[in-house]
Amino acid sequence: MKKLFEPIDNSPLIVFRIFFGFLLAAETFIAIPLGWVKINLAEPKVFIPHIGFEFLEVFTGTPIYLYYLTMGLLGLMVMVGYRYKLSFGLFTILWTGSYLMQKASYNNHYYLLIVICIIMLFLPANKYASVDVKNNPSIKQYTMPKWCSWVLIFQISIVYFYATVAKFYPDWLDGSFAKLLFSTNNVHPNLNALFANHYFHLFISYSGILFDGLIIPALLYKKTRTIALIASLIFHLFNAATLQIGIFPFFALSFIVFFYEPEQIRKLFFKNKPQVSSIKTEQFLYNHLLKIVLIPFLILQTLLPIRHWLIKGDVLWTEEGHRLSWRMMLRTKQGFINYKIVNTKTKEEIRFNIENYLTPKQLNLVSTKPDAMWQVAQILKKEFKLKNIDIEIYIDSKIKVNNNPYLTFIDPNLDMANAKWDYFWHNDWILLYNKDNKIIP
Repeated sequence: MKKLFEPIDNSPLIVFRIFFGFLLAAETFIAIPLGWVKINLAEPKVFIPHIGFEFLEVFTGTPIYLYYLTMGLLGLMVMVGYRYKLSFGLFTILWTGSYLMQKASYNNHYYLLIVICIIMLFLPANKYASVDVKNNPSIKQYTMPKWCSWVLIFQISIVYFYATVAKFYPDWLDGSFAKLLFSTNNVHPNLNALFANHYFHLFISYSGILFDGLIIPALLYKKTRTIALIASLIFHLFNAATLQIGIFPFFALSFIVFFYEPEQIRKLFFKNKPQVSSIKTEQFLYNHLLKIVLIPFLILQTLLPIRHWLIKGDVLWTEEGHRLSWRMMLRTKQGFINYKIVNTKTKEEIRFNIENYLTPKQLNLVSTKPDAMWQVAQILKKEFKLKNIDIEIYIDSKIKVNNNPYLTFIDPNLDMANAKWDYFWHNDWILLYNKDNKIIP
């Protein structure tokens, strides 16, 4: 603990702030012309947020464009270090709201952005090369406590560790999932022969395990650091080119600045900045934040990914405990679903087509995710209630994981309009199966 409070050059944190702010701006600005905002937040008639955040619907529709433009501007303010705490705080609130108001395009890196934003709020990343310093030179600092680097190293280590553990399941180890992943890749048709090769699938599977499991130790060890840097560049740029996963590869690469000696980062990016050895040791007034805020936060981040082990059933099937657990690109799920709506009084079936009710992305979400299935049932219940019609809803849902057979997912005899959602444990209306695909009572 004593070493964590030693002063080091703050160049890695300053460089990360600049790069991170640019990525935040890019992620939000580009989402508008690419049509992401339109498809996910402006056009849908039905709103399916994370459970409990239905009030965020007020931002959807036309106002969401201004919402995203505001986030982009705040990202630029973070990059240049202008009113750092305010701009970063507002961005974190708005981005968290955007994350919570939509589930149809859930992505792990959206959640990772929230986590890093929260950490960065407590770090002195505006103390050099910032507009804040230009406006108020008295806040300039050349050093920071060593823990400022280590909290970010620890957080990204959590991500890679759980991403490694999650890959130890049969469909990953035998290359089945890699085959599925690249069989749907239409970005590079000239590489189809390679993408169809079984040995390529095995290479992707095991190199993924090795990379996720070894990259942090390799970056920490000075003799393997440069090799790890080259491996990171190849791995993440390959993913960026073939998998089309947005800013995440570049976001992951940006953490590398914390693994190199701060003096090396200073020489590379801030040649005119004084060396730490030539300046007076600065006093840090925010060291208590490590013990009071950041260590408890990191403990929470360490515990969240293991919660699915405490929930009945296989998370690959039930999805319970899947989110916030760094289970990234592990499986494909396909499903089809039908909502049977029955008038409670007359017992007559009300004709209803779910495909005309949801967008294609929402339909994919509702066809494979139990929480979304339940939410749509509650939305329909409320809509019919406004017409003074009490209804029962029965779901016919079949799902397959990877190349496994389709199996019934939801108890078809249960009235989902009156079913309850368990936020923390297994929902008994999700059917479970044994190895022989027989329902577990």
